[in-house]
Amino acid sequence: MLTATVGALPPSPAAERLAAFTGWFAGQEPDALERHYVETFDLRRRSGLYLTYYLHGDTRRRGMALLTLAQRYRATGWEADGGELPDHLPVVLEYASLAGPRAGEDPLRLHRRGLELIHHALADGGSPCRHVLAALLTLLPPATEADLRAVAELATQGPPAEDVGLDPYGAGEFAPPGAFVPPRQAPPTLMPPPSTPEGPR
Repeated sequence: MLTATVGALPPSPAAERLAAFTGWFAGQEPDALERHYVETFDLRRRSGLYLTYYLHGDTRRRGMALLTLAQRYRATGWEADGGELPDHLPVVLEYASLAGPRAGEDPLRLHRRGLELIHHALADGGSPCRHVLAALLTLLPPATEADLRAVAELATQGPPAEDVGLDPYGAGEFAPPGAFVPPRQAPPTLMPPPSTPEGPR
């Protein structure tokens, strides 16, 4: 069905890329496809399909980005029903197909840099899934120079890290000097020597 659907598409760079993918896909055994999926998308962080990770890393801001995506879906009357996070690429693509070119493209445009990085990771690993990402990227506006610089930086440094500890809340002393000085030790308690039936020793 996938091969027939792609074969019926009008000629375009995206259709050529999808045909390259379905040509490989149709020749694989189901077990091999499952292994390839797990090895490519579940075990490699650089080609994970959760888009907000590339923009926010494992930070508090990612939680807000996920909530914003879910609210966007609900505002258009669509509820994701697959048990996946709202930033999972197949979920975002399903929303795009239902919401139409403008509203549907907005989350993809926002996460363009993450999509570029996933494509680079798939291409570097030789995965045929790179053709699907390449097809998607041809349908979005071209990447800007700033996008390409950000993708290169993301590839070398990784996504943002969470700010932990007290440093993010400003420099300076957390408490004035002496605030945490322990109290002076009390003098030892003197106990009388133990006695025995024969009397004190």
